[in-house]
Amino acid sequence: MPAPSTGTFRKDISLLGVFALSLGTTISSGFFLLPGLAFAQVGPAILLSYLLAGLVVLPPLLCKAELATAMPKAGGAYFYLDRAFGPMAGAVAGLGTWVSLTLKTSFALVGSGFYIGLFMDDPPVLLIAICLAIFFGLLNVFGAGKTSKIQAAMVLLVLGLLSWFIIQGGTEINTSHFEDFFGAGGYTVVSMTGVVLVSYMGLTKVCSVAEEVKNPERNLPLGIILGLICALIIYIAGIAIMIGVVPAEELSTTYTPAAAAAGIIAGRPGMILISIAAIASFLSVANAGILSASRYPMAMSRDHMVPSILRKLSRFGTPVPAIILTVSLIVVQLLLLDPLIIAKYAGTTKLMLFGLLCAAMIVMRESRLDSYDPGFKAPFYPWLPLIGMAGCILAIVFLGWIPILFTIGLITLAMIWFKLYASSRVRREGAIYQLFSRLGRRPYDPLDIELRGIIKEKGLRPTDPFDEIIARAHVLQANPNEDFESVSRRAAEDLADETGLSANTFFKQFMEGTRVGATPVMGGVALPHMRIDGLQRPHLVLVRSKNGLDIEVGYGTGEQTHRERVYAMFFMASPESDPTQHLRLLASLASAVEQDGFMSRWQQATSDAELKGALLRNDRSLTLALENNSSCSVWISKPISAIDLPEGVLIALVQSDGERHVPTGKTILCKGDHLIVIGEPEGIAALREQLDLDPI
Repeated sequence: MPAPSTGTFRKDISLLGVFALSLGTTISSGFFLLPGLAFAQVGPAILLSYLLAGLVVLPPLLCKAELATAMPKAGGAYFYLDRAFGPMAGAVAGLGTWVSLTLKTSFALVGSGFYIGLFMDDPPVLLIAICLAIFFGLLNVFGAGKTSKIQAAMVLLVLGLLSWFIIQGGTEINTSHFEDFFGAGGYTVVSMTGVVLVSYMGLTKVCSVAEEVKNPERNLPLGIILGLICALIIYIAGIAIMIGVVPAEELSTTYTPAAAAAGIIAGRPGMILISIAAIASFLSVANAGILSASRYPMAMSRDHMVPSILRKLSRFGTPVPAIILTVSLIVVQLLLLDPLIIAKYAGTTKLMLFGLLCAAMIVMRESRLDSYDPGFKAPFYPWLPLIGMAGCILAIVFLGWIPILFTIGLITLAMIWFKLYASSRVRREGAIYQLFSRLGRRPYDPLDIELRGIIKEKGLRPTDPFDEIIARAHVLQANPNEDFESVSRRAAEDLADETGLSANTFFKQFMEGTRVGATPVMGGVALPHMRIDGLQRPHLVLVRSKNGLDIEVGYGTGEQTHRERVYAMFFMASPESDPTQHLRLLASLASAVEQDGFMSRWQQATSDAELKGALLRNDRSLTLALENNSSCSVWISKPISAIDLPEGVLIALVQSDGERHVPTGKTILCKGDHLIVIGEPEGIAALREQLDLDPI
């Protein structure tokens, strides 16, 4: 089905895809091209430069993983810095990250040209690189799902060949090649850290396509961390073999150091094998680089920072104009820049962005927005981001003035663009204003609203008890002439009976929240909600009004209200200690009532179980009535423990003779009972098949 022209991305990228994108874009130029260039300046101590670069990138990597699981949106660093510091910082981050990614991709394309050139006489390296850029630009038009599958295949091929290279080469190392290890001096070793940092840039590229990742809260951090571990092992082991096998004078002058080492280890067949690995790796970088880089102009266009044409999606769900612009910039870089200069510029720009990402995570944490809800939290806060910022600043200083001036120029260009084009189109500030509000300045509500929208898009976590709280919920029927205040008081009394807390506390907070506009109202449904100390779990009361009743809803101050007609009211109370789970449950309730046909099912329900069934997700729940002619009639008069339910499926609620109760294994099911069964989609599907019910 075609994607809408400005819609959302399909979630096509699995954990393997995340790992492939992160590792595949890391083990490329840093392994197959850069070691020779770096060895010429540093000697055998480049091993330390690579190790230091991995340590420098680790804190920003973990900070970015946290930001990505809180805000899995296209645009990666641009989106995070924009929402943390405001749109001017977003302009700097968007342009800087886009340029650094294209530089990394250009560097990889040059490397692919050199390795492909090994099979030609007088190879046209530049022409090969340009043609590959255009080819992968066209490939990316057809979708991230297709490109991530190709990526995974290429990464597995590369890993297999590199495993052979490391195992075979480990027996051929000449230890004399490591003599005079620090001959170039400690300063040169440290300064090279910023250059070889380009080797690790690919690890975070996948965050820019977080919106297209399945289960991003698990798959993003896990895929990135696995990628870093594998990258460190491969870099240190592989480069040690290159140094130990290839004579120094040859290694310092070659653009194909891995092929040179493989040729010495296993002759021409070895050179061919490792060249195939290099070409596959470079091509995977080109593919993933264009994939991720093109999402930055697209994300900035969504926020009106650049022209609207760049956010247009094709019928394949890909941002074609942004891909075209990205490929065009890559071609210009290939034509104008030397490979080592490309690496230095990319490293400096990325270090600046890494430092800002560490600061952004601190701002988001300290803003204490309830809607900032990362599925992964970076450890050792605040020391980890502070160390990350310090490491990035030191690495930038050691790179020298020309790369620093290049980065300053990028920042200046981004600020000028923002002032001349975007400032009149963007009305948004960052979470830093929420931080200031704690010091007496106004809070920044629009960001909180946007983050709540992201929570709704992300959906529930596996541990969130959404199905359980609906199954346990009390159900009330509003009287024909009953008003909202009376209904709220009855709901508060039910919650008080269940929790032991004061009914008046529930009632006052529900009424006050509605008066000031904190109660969402949509499609004839109101969701009064609150958080309160003393609760061990969320509680819910469902109220149906067959005839409907009017509710006065405030606009935010309580001074002005408007009237809405509602037929359903869901009163939810959650523990004060878990605000983000409260928001996820509230967002899931809102999503449930937005489903096609909800209000019809709600109004036509003839029992409490059917009312709850209207809210439950069909793929994770089932509402059953035990009658003689029903598909589950064999369950009548049996204890639940004797029923053969699929794995992961349980009977969460039994309604019998108008009374509801949470069953145990000893509960005897009776004719006329209504059951709510919940479980994972696979288990519910198996139960439907077992009972010969129609599949969803």
